[in-house]
Amino acid sequence: MTKGQRAGNGAIAVEVEEGKSYFWCSCGKSSKQPFCDGSHKGSEFNPVAYKAEATKKMFFCTCKQTNNQPFCDGSHNK
Repeated sequence: MTKGQRAGNGAIAVEVEEGKSYFWCSCGKSSKQPFCDGSHKGSEFNPVAYKAEATKKMFFCTCKQTNNQPFCDGSHNK
């Protein structure tokens, strides 16, 4: 799996809402990190959809090196 370019060096905490869908940027080029703004167009990357199962704080990856897309797994520390 090809990994996107780094957009940050940690996670971004987002209060997600139950039943709402979120589209995580996998390419690293979005200006609306950690979410997709369409900057991937014409590349091999596509946004990763996540539908919240509960309203709670989730930590979305910005380094784009995670093996647990779209969430941070600490890869930015490696």
